[in-house]
Amino acid sequence: MNIGEIEIQWLGHSGFLIKNHRIIYIDPFNIKENSEKADIILITHSHYDHCSIADIKNIIKKGTKIVLTADSQSKITRLDVPVDIQIVEPNQELSFGELKISTMPAYNLDKQYHPKEEGWVGYIVKMNDVIIYHAGDTDLIPEMQKLTGHNQQNKQFIALLPVGGKFTMNAEEAAEAAKLIKPALAIPMHYANIIGTNEDAEEFVKLCEENGIHAKILEKK
Repeated sequence: MNIGEIEIQWLGHSGFLIKNHRIIYIDPFNIKENSEKADIILITHSHYDHCSIADIKNIIKKGTKIVLTADSQSKITRLDVPVDIQIVEPNQELSFGELKISTMPAYNLDKQYHPKEEGWVGYIVKMNDVIIYHAGDTDLIPEMQKLTGHNQQNKQFIALLPVGGKFTMNAEEAAEAAKLIKPALAIPMHYANIIGTNEDAEEFVKLCEENGIHAKILEKK
């Protein structure tokens, strides 16, 4: 789908491709072999379905910037192509010219899969008049309250939220997150591969619309 001059593609699971004059991937996993080479790759944490070395190797080129958490670094130190690695933790902001990338905490509240102390992240990508929040693997956490102002900045605020349950929010919890942060558009992710079903995504969209939040399921590319 296109938002102004920016194209957003869902690649399955939690993987997304964001394009304008840059090619930005977030958590690429099981993507097509002939995928476009990346300018920037954002990795939320080290779990194999988010930090996939096979997929990263397939899309890097000389000078690709890889932004990742500290625990993910050891997995990519043996790449054959020279890349620019930047380690992040929650609550940082990076600047790539007009492109701004901030990190948000991503963790479970009452599950052991994604402990807060690991310092894993979601990403806020700000480009042109669009802000895209990729929540990472997370529950509905208090820090999401800080996102409520993004829909008041005369920008298109898009939220990519996990809905599969067990490891992350389920559809109902993700809809509550959308209700809290009030994006212009909410898009479900982290379903139909490993965990979660198409029905979870449909339930999320239904609940969002009932709460006055525009939501849309993207077709997998």
